[in-house]
Amino acid sequence: MSAASLKEKYIGKLTFWKVVFFIVVAIGIYATYVRYFRGLGASTNLSDQFPWGLWIGFDVMCGVALAAGGFTLAAVVYIFNIKHFHPVIRPAILTAFLGYLLVIVGILFDLGKPWNIWHPLVMWNPHSVMFEVAWCVMLYTTVLALEFSPVVFEKFRMEKPLKIIKSITIPLVMLGVLLSTLHQSSLGSLFLIVPEKLYPLWYSPLLPVFFFISALMVGFAMVIFESYLSARAFNKSLEKPLLMEIARGVVFMAMLYLILKALDFTRRDAWGYLFQANFETLMFWLEVGGGVIIPMILLSIPRIRRNQTALFWSVSLVVVGLVMNRMNIAITGMQRSAGVTYYPSWMEVFITLTIVAIGFAAFRMIAKHFPIFETTEPIPAPIKKKVKVSVRSKQALLETS
Repeated sequence: MSAASLKEKYIGKLTFWKVVFFIVVAIGIYATYVRYFRGLGASTNLSDQFPWGLWIGFDVMCGVALAAGGFTLAAVVYIFNIKHFHPVIRPAILTAFLGYLLVIVGILFDLGKPWNIWHPLVMWNPHSVMFEVAWCVMLYTTVLALEFSPVVFEKFRMEKPLKIIKSITIPLVMLGVLLSTLHQSSLGSLFLIVPEKLYPLWYSPLLPVFFFISALMVGFAMVIFESYLSARAFNKSLEKPLLMEIARGVVFMAMLYLILKALDFTRRDAWGYLFQANFETLMFWLEVGGGVIIPMILLSIPRIRRNQTALFWSVSLVVVGLVMNRMNIAITGMQRSAGVTYYPSWMEVFITLTIVAIGFAAFRMIAKHFPIFETTEPIPAPIKKKVKVSVRSKQALLETS
């Protein structure tokens, strides 16, 4: 096979985004080399005063939340038995599965000794929140692999294992919902031990609740976000009626989130922090105003929900708001007490971009070669029979008329 044929088979037509992808991955590979052969000090701007940065704030905390569409939609379809959402369940589970795999990759970059990542399996510390998060992430990733396995079995026509997996779907989904509930909230529990360090706009005894509700909200939003991009990438029709219903779920969760925020601010007497002239207040208003209030209002308008472009950009605000929330908690809200200003190094940024780029590429490749999207065969139009009418019969018809 010639070089041109190999290029056409494995790379295809070279586009702008493919060029960007290869550049980002190439720089990310170099940054990975520096990280693993020269250490965290040479590749990051982390320090003893600020040990958690972009790789925890975005790669892990955002990655886990953005993958929440898997357990959210699985619960809707299999536990609440709302079957008409089934056409969008497989892409949601694939997104969640890839998301958790990439979260694990992000942890491997952040750990000082990544080869010790297996220690929680045998070195138990049940009093540690991080121990619980580690176990839940490992177990839920396994559950997602099993939930996704019917796609593989269907592709290779493995009927017996497919039948076995389908027989335990409900217990798997219930286990996945339980594990997701535990570790989505426990990521918020990690910050309960720093009441003097996390800025009051974000610190709250209800942090585990806020983390869980915001994960549900962005889980619904990510289903719409992924469906829109998939429809454009694979030239398929958008399940607009289903996505309009899912958008109502985003509105409900946003309203619940804001109500709890208001009650929490009242109980802690923290309303004054909303009007202070500082960087934290600005970031909080951008997070809540742009990522919760505005999209909640937009998605409450039926005309916005019916317009697929407006719907996409509205849920994109929710995704950005979730990212800002996790980054504000992990970075912005901790800088004042740490006494240092943290900016991620270019290597941290490109490693994160590489992880995200690989996630998009993996989704595209899997969706291209496996039955991810349900297709409905068009109903054939009725065949019109041609009736031959002779000249004599035409003449007889005219005479009778």
